[in-house]
Amino acid sequence: MKAVRKYAAEEGAEVVTISAKVEAEIAELSNEDAMEFLGELGLSQSGLDKLIKASYKLLGLVTFLTAGVQEVRAWTIKNGTKAPQAGGKIHSDIERGFIRAEIVSYDDLVRTGSANAAREKGLVRLEGKEYVMKDGDVTYFRFNV
Repeated sequence: MKAVRKYAAEEGAEVVTISAKVEAEIAELSNEDAMEFLGELGLSQSGLDKLIKASYKLLGLVTFLTAGVQEVRAWTIKNGTKAPQAGGKIHSDIERGFIRAEIVSYDDLVRTGSANAAREKGLVRLEGKEYVMKDGDVTYFRFNV
């Protein structure tokens, strides 16, 4: 493993170590039990989660979210994508008729407990056509066609 890490360092690459046995064991557990099990092993996340994050970083991808009454959805876009083009990933009408995007970070939304609470605390921002989407943005697009 040392030789692999050395080679990766020379190439400017990242190494992700994954234990198939651990991954198989946590696949059988609930999320809560899996986190407890990983904690007992001194890990904060699964190897699969590490691999996904490293892959997104390598490919230059970020994720933004949309939330409605019945569903929350994650959308993958290239890092550096502006809000109208991100909306276009959902539907071309959003990009064409883009007005503004209401943005709150995922962490702020979780910390406050709801979109209304985040709005009351002034954490929801209105962003325009030049806004570059960030990883974890929870977004409501305002558009008109």
